[in-house]
Amino acid sequence: MRAISQDVLGGPEVLKVIELPRPEPGPTEVLVRVHAAGLNPTDWKHRAHGGLLGKPPFVLGWDVSGVVEEVGPGVSLYEPGDEVFGMLRYPFGHGAFAEYVTAPSRTFVPKPADVDHVQAGALPLAALTAWQALVDTAGVRSGQRVLVHAAAGGVGHLAVQIAKARGAHVIGTASAAKHDFLRSLGADELIDYRTEDFAALRDVDVVLDTIGGDYGPRSLETLRPGGSLVSIVLSRVDEELAAKALGLRVRARSMLVEPDHAAMKAIAALVTAGRLRAEVAAALPLQEAAKAHELGETNRTTGKIVLEVGPSTAK
Repeated sequence: MRAISQDVLGGPEVLKVIELPRPEPGPTEVLVRVHAAGLNPTDWKHRAHGGLLGKPPFVLGWDVSGVVEEVGPGVSLYEPGDEVFGMLRYPFGHGAFAEYVTAPSRTFVPKPADVDHVQAGALPLAALTAWQALVDTAGVRSGQRVLVHAAAGGVGHLAVQIAKARGAHVIGTASAAKHDFLRSLGADELIDYRTEDFAALRDVDVVLDTIGGDYGPRSLETLRPGGSLVSIVLSRVDEELAAKALGLRVRARSMLVEPDHAAMKAIAALVTAGRLRAEVAAALPLQEAAKAHELGETNRTTGKIVLEVGPSTAK
């Protein structure tokens, strides 16, 4: 099978097409023929620095939409020919930038019939991150005020929709050029980070920090007592941020996304109901992975970038 790999850490130019043996599914695993694989910032960070994966060679990618090719012993959920999507175990289950992947069957859920593989492939990691941050960690509920930073980004634009589906009042930070797009997703208030100071906000219940740096400490000032900041940038909340949160009587938490069959089913249900959609900034063929990384690293794209590995129009 074809796959995108690298022998050294570095820029997008280190990515190359290679041939690898097609994997075989083990007990409770499925072999999926990948049709589309979404990109996320974690991909270019690992490509450049190794991150949690250490030294290459490795095949990156965690987002998968495709068709079950084979099932291993003990699999009861799927049969060959079923269309599925899901997130490979983060971080060590990587390998979506290839023609085939194997993973535990409950990594995947059925792909909604009314979206194609490119749309489905754009969703899993970013949607799971938003869901686990807002729903599981912060417990967003109807009537709350939710602030989403980088609201037009991969996680951000899905978080806006998930928060709206929970009945929240959603405030987003984004450049003015992206405000109309975010209004179309349901955002109630928008702040142009270039000309306005979001830290002037008050009585926010939940902040989703997708940026890091001083955004976390400054966001704490916006929270009402008992509110929560959830960072998807920090692997652990540092002492300074924790101390400031304690003094303000709010919570500061961090998280890494995890595979979650129940959450993926909830995400698929929102898609089917027309309440969640991925904005695809670009869809490029597998062999143009380096170009896709270059585009992603501009930090100017709206939504997600997807690699097309197989037919993108199959439903």
